[in-house]
Amino acid sequence: MTGTLMALLVLAAVVVGLAVALAVQSRRLKTARQEADELRRRLDTRQMLVTGSTKAVKTVWQTANILRRDGFGAAVRSSIEELADWAEVERPDLARLAPNGRVAIMFSDIEESTALNERIGDRAFVRLLGRHDKSVRRHVDAHDGYVVKSQGDGFMVAFARPEQAVRCGLAIQHSLGKRPNGIRVRIGIHVGKSVLRGDDLFGRNVAMAARVAAEADGGEVLVSSAVRDALTEADDIVVDGERDAHLKGFSGSHTLYSVRSASASR
Repeated sequence: MTGTLMALLVLAAVVVGLAVALAVQSRRLKTARQEADELRRRLDTRQMLVTGSTKAVKTVWQTANILRRDGFGAAVRSSIEELADWAEVERPDLARLAPNGRVAIMFSDIEESTALNERIGDRAFVRLLGRHDKSVRRHVDAHDGYVVKSQGDGFMVAFARPEQAVRCGLAIQHSLGKRPNGIRVRIGIHVGKSVLRGDDLFGRNVAMAARVAAEADGGEVLVSSAVRDALTEADDIVVDGERDAHLKGFSGSHTLYSVRSASASR
């Protein structure tokens, strides 16, 4: 009996020793992985700073000048064209979204935001922007889009397919219609190949989307002919009118189309 007990004690000690060794090795492995992840994060951050530092410094300098010259209200406002100028972005998701470079770009902004800001004051305007930001991002997520950039009251969003962009835009307008809060949003959409350089997205089709949005009225979703042509099988989307426009930076006249949900009343 004594010999058996001793053997059991020795076996138990061996098991405990193995368990301790396993725990130590597991902890070391976890630490090594954390260190590797941290190193990778630092390298990614360094690369982002190297590629984006010039643009970031320029943006901060411009914002400071706006604050000094025009005050807080002007700093939080933005135009669609300013967002288009920010189209070079470090977004790995964007590269995966459009491996061939073809994306649908949606721009939106609040119509007459300057007057609205002056009417309700800075604090109320900032609270309104916060609610609008959450609402837009919720609809973008629901339609598998990616917010490329947001600035003040404006958004630039990318989608893999044009019908996703249109449905997102219509959902945003529908949401605003159900909860009138004194804001009307202009939305414009264009689809085409944009240049992907690393994780950067830019090009004339981004500018085209911005120009389309600039032609939209508050409460309207306006699309280019390229988007209209891509919606032929989208039975839930209706073209509700067309008009010709001369777009800044683009030659000739371009036909743009207002769209609505098929279930929406005229």
